[in-house]
Amino acid sequence: TAFDGRLASGVAASRIQLFFLEKETMYKKLLTLLALTASISTGLAQAQTKWDMPTPYPDSEFQTKNNIQFAEDVRKATNGALDIKVHSANSLIKNPEIKRAVQTGQVQIGEIFKPNLGPEDPVFELDAIPFFAASYKEARALLEVSRPAINEKLMKQGLRALYMVPWPSQAFFTKKPINSVADLKGLKMRTYNAQTARLAQLMGVVPTTVQVTEIPQAFTSGMIDTMFTAANTAVSTKAWDYTKNVYDTQAWVPKNVVFVNEKAFQALPESVRKIVLEQAAIAETRGWNWSQRENDEAPKELVKNGMTLANISPAFKTELKKIGDEMLGDWLKKAGPDGKKIVDAYHAKLK
Repeated sequence: TAFDGRLASGVAASRIQLFFLEKETMYKKLLTLLALTASISTGLAQAQTKWDMPTPYPDSEFQTKNNIQFAEDVRKATNGALDIKVHSANSLIKNPEIKRAVQTGQVQIGEIFKPNLGPEDPVFELDAIPFFAASYKEARALLEVSRPAINEKLMKQGLRALYMVPWPSQAFFTKKPINSVADLKGLKMRTYNAQTARLAQLMGVVPTTVQVTEIPQAFTSGMIDTMFTAANTAVSTKAWDYTKNVYDTQAWVPKNVVFVNEKAFQALPESVRKIVLEQAAIAETRGWNWSQRENDEAPKELVKNGMTLANISPAFKTELKKIGDEMLGDWLKKAGPDGKKIVDAYHAKLK
């Protein structure tokens, strides 16, 4: 009987021990489930972070393709925590309003042609001075010495520059052959910022503001007779349908800038911010390589479609270089000592 009692007591203790062991196991499983649920909830919350990115250029432009690739790479690298939707061809915000829209938080990220910001500060338009930084090597050197100033200017406005990508060197497009500035008198030239408007005035032509998407109609309607633009833009707008001659002036290598609202950027988790900056650096490198390929291949496409490609005459180049020197002098007066430091640093870097 005593043995039976001890056995019964032992069995009861074992059952009690087993009961608490099962409860402990269930408790651990519950904690694991709660942690998993919290993780999923966090992931879902992050996936709801969506940014809109307006850009002035059509999907056929390499700049837009590069932005779309950047957005896709960010989405993949963050596992959907940040979803950037690119709105091309002025479809969401018109070109002149993009910067303001990003500043005010109407959208979180955007892209514009950097020299368009020249009226705000001369540092933004230095790469649009004709024949100042006309090659990719020179354009890279100029970006390296001017990037800190550009970043500082944008940051003071609540914007963070993510990456800057150049257009191919600017070519000259006309309906008729041109051999000198005198041949341009009275013609109407497409302009898109203060610098190209000033260039038109110094060349003796009528400056006419035309956005990229409006170029074909502007030519066919007689609104413009000539333009400076990158050869790849001429390809994407099918320049052979509205003009005949293209001159490889290699006048300047201007850049676009992609920037983000700083508050929107800081609102992201640190891990996501890190990925955005990493992918921006990749996009900049990819964009420069893409631009150089376009610079080589786009003129061939123009010729293939019946356009006449030629170098500008030595006399015309000399006249344009003189105009460029005058514009640089004007720029230095506006930019003051800070501008001179950038120009001096640029020349030193080239040496």
